[in-house]
Formats: sequence, C-alpha cells, structure tokens
Amino acid sequence: MRVAVAGGTGVVGRQVVEELAAAGHEAVVLARSRGVDLLSGEGLDAALAGVEAVIDVSNRKAVGRGRAVAFFGSVSRNLLDAGARAGVRHHVALSIVGIDRVGHGYYQGKLRQEEVVRGGRVPWTVLRATQFHEFVPQTLQQMPGPVAVVPRMNIQPVAAREVARHLVELALAPPRGMAPELAGPRVELLVDLVRRLLHARHQRRLVVPVRLPGAVGAAMAGDGQLPAGEGPRGSQTFDEWLAGAVTRGA
Repeated sequence: MRVAVAGGTGVVGRQVVEELAAAGHEAVVLARSRGVDLLSGEGLDAALAGVEAVIDVSNRKAVGRGRAVAFFGSVSRNLLDAGARAGVRHHVALSIVGIDRVGHGYYQGKLRQEEVVRGGRVPWTVLRATQFHEFVPQTLQQMPGPVAVVPRMNIQPVAAREVARHLVELALAPPRGMAPELAGPRVELLVDLVRRLLHARHQRRLVVPVRLPGAVGAAMAGDGQLPAGEGPRGSQTFDEWLAGAVTRGA
C-alpha cells in the first residue's frame, strides 16, 4: 500500500515512515526537502499519485493563535483537496489531547485542523495523543541559560514511536472519525520530568515552576491535558525513554 506522510521528516514523521516500511508498505514523504510545499500545495498532486492513505503529522512551531490557525488550516485544506483529486481513500490526522479544554493559541490551530478534516471530501480519522516524551527536552531548549522556567502542567507522556505505530494501524484500517485518545502509561508533572532530564544529563540548572495565568494555566495545572476517557495506552514510561535518550546523547 502506498501511504503519504505529511511532515515525514519530523520527530513522529520519521518513525511513521519506518513503521510503514517495517510493515511492508511504501511511504511517500511530503516535505519541502522532497519537493512538496504543504502551505502552497506545490508538488502535492504529483506526490499523491497512486496514494491510498495520507497520515498528516505536519507541524510548525507557531505559538500565536493567528499563525497556528493559518498554518494548520491551510495545510489541511491543501492535503484534503489534493487527496480528493488523487482518489485518496483515508486521511489520518494527528491531534492533541485536551485542545478543546485548554485555550492555548497553538491548540486553536489544531482545533482548526480537526474542523477542516471533518469538513473535507476524504474519509477521515483523527487521533488525539498526549505530549511525547520528547516534549520535555523541547521545553528545556526553549529556555537556554542557568534558569529554566517550567509551566505547572500535568501530562501523561507517550513514546513517539508508539504514536507512530498507532497512526499506521489506523491508516491501514477503515476510517473511524474521532479515534479513542492515545496516552502514555502514567500521569507526570512536567517540572519533575525536566528535573529528571537535567539529572540524567548531569546538568545543574535552577528549575522554577510557574503556573500560567488565567484559565489556560488552571487547565494545564489540572486535568485539561489528560485523556478524558478510556483509550489505548502506551507502555514505555518516561524513565525508560530517558535511559535510551541519554545513551543516544539526546
């Protein structure tokens, strides 16, 4: 089966491509480095020739609401319109648990993505997943220097590899609309994970937990980003992931 992966060079996208190959399927990477511009749509029609399913894990580091909504809305419309022209039978989009409960600007973009997918002409599945284990080092990277200001946040982190495997399983199955939410094996405090990462790296930095203001901060510090019901759960804990990441020098 020929499956296109939008954002196939990113953290999850690379692993989706590997999972497809391991299952004996052909992955078509949709990225600028492969001659496809998801924002303008340039190169999409040619790339989707003969593709039966699309897995969209595209991403952009856009925190502001306007930029996030514009990016995810445009990319989704382009993928769905080109997919309909190419005869794609299944569009699978990766989203985030809690985006309808946490009024973060980036999450508004993901909500726009879901809206466009639901209104598109290609049968669809949306998988909401919790933050990946890689979210922790990404949080640190945003705050260089001796002090790390970390938002008070409850998360249930999941391995990106397990998210990729689940996305492939969904793409190979019939479209199902909103799939059950995928989360990691246990609830963690983000600040604790940051401290464990620093300890594993033998780095000394002052970690300052801060509750973000307003309803957004309250939702993050509460259960706003935790799965709301039953669903699949990953098996790899953050500490298991961390042991491998330190070995790899991540």
